[in-house]
Formats: sequence, structure tokens, C-alpha cells
Amino acid sequence: MRVEQFVMAYQTDQDRIRALLPEEYESLRPVLRINAEIRRTKEKETLYLEFNTPVAAFGKRGWLNIAHWESAASELISCVRKEKSVTFTAPFLEITYTGTGFQGGCPAEQDNDGCFFMGAERLFRPKEEIGVNKEFCDCSFAWRFAEGDANGISIGEKTKHVVRMEPQISYEKQMLSAETAAAIPCEQILGAYAVQFDRSAE
Repeated sequence: MRVEQFVMAYQTDQDRIRALLPEEYESLRPVLRINAEIRRTKEKETLYLEFNTPVAAFGKRGWLNIAHWESAASELISCVRKEKSVTFTAPFLEITYTGTGFQGGCPAEQDNDGCFFMGAERLFRPKEEIGVNKEFCDCSFAWRFAEGDANGISIGEKTKHVVRMEPQISYEKQMLSAETAAAIPCEQILGAYAVQFDRSAE
């Protein structure tokens, strides 16, 4: 499978993230991340969106999957290219990645064992080793579950690193979902990139 992957992370209120997490998971940084993929095989092309936050749990550090969507299951996701930009659109999200031509790596991947998926059975997927450089992107996005959901526009920097914030406010616990996480305002976009690679069959 040929994968064209687009990744964007943004800073938000870590105490509000903590209020969403199940007890087993510790929030590592005040970050939410959106991944978008164009997946191509000889037979078909599908689109995939994923929403994550960095956590520690069960002796591992990685990304907790908040929600994911695939066009094979929901034809509501679309993708449009215009010059250097790629825009993914769904009823609940619009996000645009624009390549800058600059290449490099992602510092967050040094603190990543893989991805946690919750459900009827807990699943941990080890991180994917990608041996090619990533192209930094400018990015704009807007969640559209409800009025006032998080949105933001990058300001041209390659990547910013943020660290864990000490708890300051104890918010009332809420169910972890894409809707509750998307309602937390974006403080700044930390970075975005695009990368292409071949993925073995899962």
C-alpha cells in the first residue's frame, strides 16, 4: 500500500485533556494531533482521518486514539488538491496542508512507542518506522462538530516543542470523544508535515 500521510499537532489546555482521559492514561503534553492519509492500492484509494493525544499507559508512551474515520466506511470524507495544498473535508472537519519545500524530522516521534486504541478490546499498535524525510507544511484547520470548536492557522515555523504542564484547574470529568476534544480551543499550531511511504499489509 502506498501512503501519503499528513500530520498536524496543536497546543491546547492540558487540564481539559486530563478531564477527558480514562484513569489508566496520563497526559504527557498539552497537545492534540490530526493525521490524514491517502491510501492507495492497485484496487482502490481510501481516505483516513485520525485524532490523537500523547499519553503514557501500561508501561508505554505514545498516542491515544480519540477517534478515526475511513472513507471506505464513510464516503463523507473528501480530498482536493490545489497547487501545493491538499485539503481534507468532512462534515466535522476541514484541514489544509500546504507544503513549504523544507524537509526534516518530527521531534515528537522520539517519545513514541506507538498508538493506543480503545474499544471492546484494548489495542496497542507499535509505531511505524518511516525512513524518509518529511516535508514541513503550513496548515489551517477547523473542527465543525459544534459552533466554537477548535480552529487555527500556522504561522510559518517548522515545529515547536511543548512540555508537560503542571495541573492548575480540576475540570469535571467528561467522556473522551472527538466532539469533547474538538471543543477545547487551539492555542497554537505546533507543526505539520507530509510524507510518502510504502506500508505493508496490516
